[in-house]
Amino acid sequence: MKRHYIRGLYYLAGLFIMTAGIALTIQSSLGTSPFDALLVGLHRTFGLTIGSWEIVVGLTMILFNAAASRKKPELFAVITSLMTGAGIDFWVFILRETVQPETAAVQFTCLISGMIIAGFGIAMNLQADFAPNPFDRMMLVIKDLTGWNVTISRAFISIILVILAAVFGGAVGIGTVIITIFSGYIIHLFMKIIDQFDQRTFQAAPLRES
Repeated sequence: MKRHYIRGLYYLAGLFIMTAGIALTIQSSLGTSPFDALLVGLHRTFGLTIGSWEIVVGLTMILFNAAASRKKPELFAVITSLMTGAGIDFWVFILRETVQPETAAVQFTCLISGMIIAGFGIAMNLQADFAPNPFDRMMLVIKDLTGWNVTISRAFISIILVILAAVFGGAVGIGTVIITIFSGYIIHLFMKIIDQFDQRTFQAAPLRES
């Protein structure tokens, strides 16, 4: 029972923290992750909120993943998209008036802080191990369909997302490059820290192997 409670806590807290980090990278105006850059571009081009586009694009990915793998859409992936979209809109609304970087130094501080905070939230979600987010699931689907390894599959999807983001005037910039290069290392580091915390605090095996 304690195990399920902790997993649920990681899942909810992870989403809350992750979306705060995403909102900070958006406020930096230096560029966001490829996926979030596309969301910003769709927001700028067609209206609706960034969080609303998270839901639309996320559900589109979920349906693609289900059709390509010939399985039913993942329920938790749908819930994750809905909650992530709501979280992004919440944090963007909060930070829009309080975080307005006017110098390059403050912009980079905002970007790096957001990347670290988002990485921590993502690591918590991975520890929860409920269901991969739509992007990660698509990476695995592409891997299975093409025979490529995970790195190539992820890079392929990221390139497509960056191209689409650029077409729609999304948040593509130096921050996109920085996040793409370093976010994986940050996530892996936080997963190891959370594993160690689990073992010390609950005297049990980690919730998920990193």
